[in-house]
Amino acid sequence: MTTSVLSVRVSEEERALLESASDQAQTSLSDFVRRKALEAAEMDLLERPVVVIPAKDWEAFEAWANRPPQKIAALEELARTDPAWRT
Repeated sequence: MTTSVLSVRVSEEERALLESASDQAQTSLSDFVRRKALEAAEMDLLERPVVVIPAKDWEAFEAWANRPPQKIAALEELARTDPAWRT
């Protein structure tokens, strides 16, 4: 795996906090910051879902989205039921 350097500027207080946390995690400061930055990036991406529909499937998607709604008996019954927090 090829790696590259990422430089980040932090205040003395921020560095002390990061060093303390990396010490408690028993890992190097660099490894700790890399791992936590990747975790944060993954969470950020997961919280912003993007749906990509391939061009070849677009017409089928439009047909599905534009079809008339279907009645689903179980959902109609559920809609008539009082929620548990109201009972």
